[in-house]
Amino acid sequence: MNFIAGDPILFSIPESFESKRLLIRAPLWGDGEKVNEAIKESIEELRPWMPWAQNIPTVEQSEAEIRRSRLKFLERTDLRLLLFSKESGQFVGSSGLHRINWSARAFEIGYWVRSSMAGQGYITEAVRAITYFAAGGLQANRVEIRCDSRNKRSAGVAERLSFKLEGILRCHTLGADGELRDTMVFAKARGSEF
Repeated sequence: MNFIAGDPILFSIPESFESKRLLIRAPLWGDGEKVNEAIKESIEELRPWMPWAQNIPTVEQSEAEIRRSRLKFLERTDLRLLLFSKESGQFVGSSGLHRINWSARAFEIGYWVRSSMAGQGYITEAVRAITYFAAGGLQANRVEIRCDSRNKRSAGVAERLSFKLEGILRCHTLGADGELRDTMVFAKARGSEF
C-alpha cells in the first residue's frame, strides 16, 4: 500500500496485531464495559495525567466513546488500539496512534494501563510493537511520545525504547488541575532510529 498520496480512508490497515504477551486491536462495539471497568479501577492513577479521567464515566459513556473511536479508526483520523492479555483475555490498557499527519506519515503514541497491570512492562511492550507497526505497516517517518514533564513513568517508557528527547515545551498545556504544565516531546524518526 502506498501511503505517500491518496485518501487515507482507502488505506488497508490491519485491525489487529500481536506482541509477545498482547493482542493489540482496534476497538469494537461492546468494548465499553471492559474499558469502563479498567477506568473505575484506575481513576486515581489516571486523574493527574488524563483530562478525560476527572470523573468516572458510566458504562454507556464508555461504550459511546469506544464507538466514536471505532468510527475514527475506520475513517483513519485516529487509530486507537486496545491492549488485551493473550493469556487471560483481560483488558490491559489503551494506546494508539493519534494526531496523525498522513502526508508526512507522522504519528503520536498515547497510552495508559489499568492499575492492576501496571509495572509489568505491558506498556513498554505495546509501545514497542505499535512503533514497529507504524514504521513498517504504515511507513511512518516519525513517531512521537508526548507527556507531562512530571509524569516520570510515561517518560520512562520513551527512554527505555530509545526515543530521543527533542525538547520540552514550556507552559504548553493546562494540566487536569488547571495549572500550566510543561510537555516533554520524545521521537523516533525514519533512518537509524527504526
